[in-house]
Amino acid sequence: MLERECFSGCGHSRLVLNMVNQTSVVIAGAGPAGLAAAITAAKNGRHVTVHERHSDVGYRFHGDFQGLENWTSTEDILEQMSAIGIEPEFEVAPFKELVCYNHMGQEHICQSSQPIFYLVRRGNAPGTLDSELKEQALAAGVEIIFNSSCRELPEGGIVAQGPHRADVIAIGYVFRTDMADAAFVALSDQLAPQGYAYLLVHKGLGTVASCMFTDFHNERIYLDRTVGFFQKKAGLAIHNERRFGGSGNFSIPPSAHKKNILHVGESAGFQDAFAGFGLRYAILSGHLAAESLLDNSPESYEVAWRKHFLGLMKSSVVNRYLYGMSGNSGYARFIIGIANSKDALVWIRRRYKYKFWKSIIYPFASRRFGKRLRGMCIEPGCNCTWCRCQHEVLK
Repeated sequence: MLERECFSGCGHSRLVLNMVNQTSVVIAGAGPAGLAAAITAAKNGRHVTVHERHSDVGYRFHGDFQGLENWTSTEDILEQMSAIGIEPEFEVAPFKELVCYNHMGQEHICQSSQPIFYLVRRGNAPGTLDSELKEQALAAGVEIIFNSSCRELPEGGIVAQGPHRADVIAIGYVFRTDMADAAFVALSDQLAPQGYAYLLVHKGLGTVASCMFTDFHNERIYLDRTVGFFQKKAGLAIHNERRFGGSGNFSIPPSAHKKNILHVGESAGFQDAFAGFGLRYAILSGHLAAESLLDNSPESYEVAWRKHFLGLMKSSVVNRYLYGMSGNSGYARFIIGIANSKDALVWIRRRYKYKFWKSIIYPFASRRFGKRLRGMCIEPGCNCTWCRCQHEVLK
């Protein structure tokens, strides 16, 4: 399909829009947030058009594993999705155990009675989160127009176009392996500065990566160290590997609603500033935005997202601030805390409570957190992950 620039109602004539704007919803972006919004609106009788600038869903991903976190709410994420009309029919694997390493390579087992997170694959292949959400949207009657760049929503709508800047990057490999299913994480500035390195294996497929929050331009060094570390500690065996890299952004917006345009997911900055998980926020924010349009009260979305996300996001900013200051010794104490707890899921969930002492620290953490990265690499034509992602979001 030819590229379509989306102005004055995203390709529809203004006459048609004026006739159906009370029952139609226009969405820019076919990621999890946009498709969750589309499914919600379509199942409630609205005509929904989704404009996606790429040729298919999951364009940024290559079958790499990600996690649906299960700690920011007492309600299981899969049950929550079903409750809002989005069935978890994609490939999913619950993980109740996590093997954690500190900077000295010491191993600790963190366990929970309930899934700490659910493993999902990203991309456009069958069974991935993205492809299955697309199928559910199409089954609900959603019209998805690919290769369509939606730059304006003069009649209002939902913006779900992903990150607008690169605050964190992940670089790694997807691969085949004969390893047993397992999840490993290592907290060390030598592997992933102020972030974490991880190895996820399920049914013969694996993802190994360094998720870093600073020093992005040395990504190759950290990735090589990460692979070497997991080869030594976890017996990492890689076959048919493919390299990938991606970015995420997080910010607490002053508002996610302006002139009947609602921002959802990473387009609004809804991301966990501490651990970098954002899929739960994306799916739920898309649903909340669609609900507000169904009620013909887009302004109610502002109340809804603040109720569900604001406290969690402020807490994650404080967690990120303290974590970034703690260094390797602090990371080691963090691991011991989880490993020695009766239930890892409960222990992590408590760290996301926005308590009084966090409200005192938050203004200081927020100012430091708000300092954005500036400039690209000095070398012309740099192709590092951060520079490529920065160029992409600035298009």
